[in-house]
Amino acid sequence: MSDFWGIKLLKCSLKMRKLAKMKKKKRISAVTLIVCLLVGLTAVNVVAQTSQVYTWRNVQIAGGGFTPGIIYNQTEPNLVYIRTDIGGAYRRNPCTNRWIPLLDWVGWDEWNLTGVESIATDPLEPNRLYIAAGTYTNDWTSMNGAILRSTNYGRTFERTNLPFKLGGNMPGRSMGERLAIDPYKNSILYLGARSGNGLWRSIDYGVTWSRVTSFTAVGNYAPGSGSYDGDLIGVVWVTFDPNTGTPGNTTQTIYVGVADTNTSIYRSTDGGVTWAPVPGQPTDSFLPHHGVLASNGVLYITYSNHCGPYQGDKGDVWKYSTATGLWTRISPIPSSSGDNNFGYGGLTIDAQHPDTIMVSSLELWWPDDIIFRSTDGGATWKRIWEWAGYPNRTFYYTHDISDAPWLDWGRGDSLPEVSPKLGWMIGDIEIDPFNSDKMMYVTGATVYGSDNLTDWDSGGTVTITVKALGEEETAVLDLISPPTGAHLISALGDLGGFRHDDLTVVPASMLLPPSFGSGTSLDYAELAPNVIVRVGYGGGIINYAYSGDGGLSWMEGDTEPTDVEGGMVAVAADGSRVVWAPSYAAVSYSTSLSGATWNASAGIPAQAQVASDRVNSNKFYGFRSGTFYVSTDGGTNFAATPATGLPSAGDVRFKAMPGIEGDIWLAGGTESNVYGLWHSTNSGASFTKLVYIQKVDTIGFGKAAPGQSYMTLYASAQINGVRGIFRSIDAGATWVRINDDRHQYAWTGSCITGDPRIYGRVYVSTNGRGIIYGDFYGDLTGDGIVNIYDLAEFCEIWWLENGCDETVGLDLNGDCIINFYEFSTLAQNWLEGI
Repeated sequence: MSDFWGIKLLKCSLKMRKLAKMKKKKRISAVTLIVCLLVGLTAVNVVAQTSQVYTWRNVQIAGGGFTPGIIYNQTEPNLVYIRTDIGGAYRRNPCTNRWIPLLDWVGWDEWNLTGVESIATDPLEPNRLYIAAGTYTNDWTSMNGAILRSTNYGRTFERTNLPFKLGGNMPGRSMGERLAIDPYKNSILYLGARSGNGLWRSIDYGVTWSRVTSFTAVGNYAPGSGSYDGDLIGVVWVTFDPNTGTPGNTTQTIYVGVADTNTSIYRSTDGGVTWAPVPGQPTDSFLPHHGVLASNGVLYITYSNHCGPYQGDKGDVWKYSTATGLWTRISPIPSSSGDNNFGYGGLTIDAQHPDTIMVSSLELWWPDDIIFRSTDGGATWKRIWEWAGYPNRTFYYTHDISDAPWLDWGRGDSLPEVSPKLGWMIGDIEIDPFNSDKMMYVTGATVYGSDNLTDWDSGGTVTITVKALGEEETAVLDLISPPTGAHLISALGDLGGFRHDDLTVVPASMLLPPSFGSGTSLDYAELAPNVIVRVGYGGGIINYAYSGDGGLSWMEGDTEPTDVEGGMVAVAADGSRVVWAPSYAAVSYSTSLSGATWNASAGIPAQAQVASDRVNSNKFYGFRSGTFYVSTDGGTNFAATPATGLPSAGDVRFKAMPGIEGDIWLAGGTESNVYGLWHSTNSGASFTKLVYIQKVDTIGFGKAAPGQSYMTLYASAQINGVRGIFRSIDAGATWVRINDDRHQYAWTGSCITGDPRIYGRVYVSTNGRGIIYGDFYGDLTGDGIVNIYDLAEFCEIWWLENGCDETVGLDLNGDCIINFYEFSTLAQNWLEGI
């Protein structure tokens, strides 16, 4: 080390000791010390924050939704992707084992691209990545699917629009992969389509596509009727036989699986020119979920009588010898057995040992799904658990959920069921092609995996751990940030919600008890913020809960109105009473926080939006179909106000401003009706529209800016033709966009709130990318100043997202090592950025 850096290190060490004494409340990490070494003492100066640039991060939950597919690159170690049904795609950081989101640049109008139908990673040029993006094939969107093409591992994309829709969140989404790359001529790709659109091919790296007219099969299976279940599942996977190709030339033999109850497996032996059904294939009306070809020329296929991911009552596993043409049923529990009450979904082959295969059940809801493993090509199987005399079971695995402890759903064991479950909706399972000990599999709530898989073969137990860190896939329905206690409490689809005391830590549990399948609305009492109420659906008998300690503990409501669930809830400013507007029933009120009795409110229609005034405990507000309502007797009676010009259609959301009685902001509407943002200062008697704002979908409040008395406004909006997240510090007179085109998160219209204790901090809802929060780019610790702690935080964030990946552009001297000189450049760029 040079004398220069030696002196810097000595000064840094002394300075760090002083800082540690001055600010014990902030952890000084090893990264902080390293950064101090790298950039000297310039970063310790306290700098006034003036930048409008924001840093965007996820509130940590870890998983929370269905991940239909895991895709390993077959030639580059540690390169693996996952696809989600509504929350985009991710690449795994091999240094941190966290997932890096790849589609956060998708904007509001193109939200449909966040449902990922399939992924293909190039075996010849691993930097090439292809994503088949599109969420729905029905009338929930008018947008067709697209092929997103990247030559830098998904950091940036080019795009080809398709002439048909894709269905990343449609039935059968864990079947696949529908996208495949020719392993010898990687300019050739195939895509299996839904909705009767058949098989498509590109010969120019995915830039243009044409239908393979010689492939006429489109599949005859749809899981039901209607626009969602009635659509054909179509062509579900494509598999190349590398034994029939040579470098630079088209692979000759290709297998294709189709969701068809008659003939489902097709083959071409002339590079995709002609196609025919594979002779001798099973004819039992089952659907082929996955087709994987081992290096020894054996094609393995998992079958189920449903497309999944929610159903599967019967199924089988078959193997096909491509050399002899022999089909063999190798089901661990065959469909002919009375013990087979599930289909088979996930399928993987150990690339190092082609006779080692694993399959998963789909769906064995009770008592739990099963993973099966064979090391002799399916002649014999071991199951990860087995019965040991009802209700007991013998487990050949241990389950560690310490990285996401909420996965036990707050439940203990109730034999034969145990908590946490091994999984459900296990539509995909994958062994690392470079490490036989590592595997991952998907579930309806997280990604699990093991790093000691081969211990199973020698009589040991497999350790199952959470592999979802960095993946955030919750659908956010409501958020509150009270002025005391936890900074954030959420209502989420499928998970109920969480209390976050620390945004960087995965919570120990959901909001329990009671457990809601989905939380839909929360509110806190403005004058008594430890009082919080929430509603939801899909849980127990009562879909209302309340807390008197800021959400640390919850109590189920005493009663609820007949046949109600979900909707919106509001609590009086002093916490004395509650108004509940359920999804499909009359607005009701209770004069006790516990909901001892509920009575229908008069003068307000069902399915109205409701909110409480934040000062006057007797005042509540409502809105429905262009009419605003006010109650001055605690929700007993509502009356329509004379306000006009409000949206009569579309989603509308409104909030009352803390500290000022009668101050209300209302957002929403439709382009064919009226759309925008309105403000009332007289309890809704009249509203003024902010005419220079085109579209606003949700509005929230945070701490006032320095020198201001009125709370900061935050909105998901379109202003001056630009969609984004906006902030106003002057009561809506002027607005600043605070996100950028790389951080758009598709649809953000459900809810938004600032933090009443940290100026500049905003919490943003997404539909499948979890809860996003933004802070000033410089002030990452939220204390209003920019110092070394913020620099350390920035470098830790950067390292978690990029780690040892030398392709991120920081390898300045080309030695494939990111050293401290190069890291100091990163820090200097950060300083210049603020």
